[in-house]
Amino acid sequence: MARQFTVVGLGEILWDLLPTGHQLGGAPTNFAYISTLLGDHGLVASRVGQDDLGNETTRRLDTLGLDRTYLQLDSTHPTGTVSVDLDKAGQPIFVIHENVAWDFLNWSTGWPDLAAAADAVCFGTLAQRSPSSRETIHNFLQHSRPDAIRVFDVNLRQAFYSEEILHESISIATIVKMNHDEFPIIRRLLGINGDDASTLLKFGLKLVCLTRGNQGSLLITENEREEHPGFLVKVVDTIGAGDAFTAALVHHYLRGASLSTMSDAANRMGSWLATQSGGTPVASREQLRQNLASLTPTKPEPI
Repeated sequence: MARQFTVVGLGEILWDLLPTGHQLGGAPTNFAYISTLLGDHGLVASRVGQDDLGNETTRRLDTLGLDRTYLQLDSTHPTGTVSVDLDKAGQPIFVIHENVAWDFLNWSTGWPDLAAAADAVCFGTLAQRSPSSRETIHNFLQHSRPDAIRVFDVNLRQAFYSEEILHESISIATIVKMNHDEFPIIRRLLGINGDDASTLLKFGLKLVCLTRGNQGSLLITENEREEHPGFLVKVVDTIGAGDAFTAALVHHYLRGASLSTMSDAANRMGSWLATQSGGTPVASREQLRQNLASLTPTKPEPI
């Protein structure tokens, strides 16, 4: 039997309030779910309110087959929600509500053990907007094993980030993933010269990933670069597509795959997710395998 890795989505869990209804999401949740679909042991380390949406969250996680052992319950603050509108291209426009349960992550019983057991942990900037959750996230990362993969999936949202958060997060990460709109902001805030994402390797990263929407991605290590043109798909919405990309990237990174294998798998997964509604669509592994195999690559522009 192939090894099953323990993969943790650390941070926000929330409900995306879409025009068509509400969908469970939050980047760490989407990441953990796709990791589970790929065959790893995906877990969500987050916090929900003791309210109707909190109860619905636990039911939905059970439906998705996601381990919720480390989902904290908050008797004071509500379950997180995000109001979402979609533009004509299916790109989401978010309003992320504050003072919700995941703003108060607690370094509670069980979380130190989970940190020590994790083979990979994915975190971002959003859940670090509150001092309580930021401290807990850094405790978690500092208690992870030296050989664990720490994935900083930047996810800049509204004004919920700062130079300090970006610098600390990149400095502790093994892999950083950002999109083509986020990189210029990172460069400006961190005072980085040059417009090549490889400049981030100076922070001690093993892998830098730059996603380019429907134009694929760029992966960079100390000794190699891999570009991918993306896949042709009919977009329903792009919610969770980047998180799916990250999950597939990490799944293959943990198995020592080549950069080209990681690149192809990550782009396939992100493209497939964009054909679905929301970031946690129900799918069997066989359905997923067939759908991923059917995708058509975009032809790169001639040089």
